[in-house]
Amino acid sequence: MTLRGAAVEAFKSSALISWRSTGKLQQTIGGCIEKTGRTLHSGNQSTVRIWPELAGKGRYFDFSSNLIPASIDFAEESPLCTTLRKDGHTVRTVEHLLSALEGTGVDNCRIEIVNSDDNDPSAEVPIFDGSAREWVEAIEQVGVTVAMDSNGRNCEKLAPYLTQPVHVSKGDSVISAFPSKQISISYGINFPQVPDLSLQWFSSVFSTTDNSFYSKQIAPSRTFCIYEEVEKMRSAGLIKGGSLENAVVFRSKGLMNPVKGLPVANIIAYKGGHALHAEFVRQLSGFRSISNS
Repeated sequence: MTLRGAAVEAFKSSALISWRSTGKLQQTIGGCIEKTGRTLHSGNQSTVRIWPELAGKGRYFDFSSNLIPASIDFAEESPLCTTLRKDGHTVRTVEHLLSALEGTGVDNCRIEIVNSDDNDPSAEVPIFDGSAREWVEAIEQVGVTVAMDSNGRNCEKLAPYLTQPVHVSKGDSVISAFPSKQISISYGINFPQVPDLSLQWFSSVFSTTDNSFYSKQIAPSRTFCIYEEVEKMRSAGLIKGGSLENAVVFRSKGLMNPVKGLPVANIIAYKGGHALHAEFVRQLSGFRSISNS
């Protein structure tokens, strides 16, 4: 069994998913990527090196010689970020990097992460400008190529198609997905205390053959927060590395800085978040049922 192991097998055996051929081959990156930057929550420096990997190995983190697959099997609930944990080691704020890899079609890679503190059992991915943009640009520089397995053979890329409706909720946050022939997403946010945000919806149909929409419209989307909530987050030991350079900060009276520029299903989400996103994937994977709360 490859590094993806039982997590992928469980996902593939889910009654909610039907795997179909995409007519494409699995891919990896064309060369090593190395980037160093400040992290959002710890405020420390960390270095990430992304290496090409064999077909079938999937995407996984290599931290202090511990291999942590980028799988829902290892996701744990954490505030304001997505965290992976395995054998006492954690890697957090992985969402922008993993989004960039998925959005650019990198199916297999080893993600080596190095802390500024060698004795710390937790690592964090650099935040950069608070988006996936720099990761996408780095991937585009080295290019993407067909991945081969250990026997020099290429491998078919499959896509998960939803077979029946899925619904998860927590409070007034909701994610629902319905069987569809294409990927379409509608996502809503609602911050009534901030007039510049308030109630907004984004809807789009995603192409499986053209990555330009992701790189131009999704990857540059930046982390944002409400200024009046900053001190509360810092008191909780979060966003120690946060600044106007890596987040868009809204006040109740206006914006503090200028804004710069999946399974195949019809997905509708309202006021989601890292925890609910993870619960949604767990239900798709059939790991455990989700009850409304």
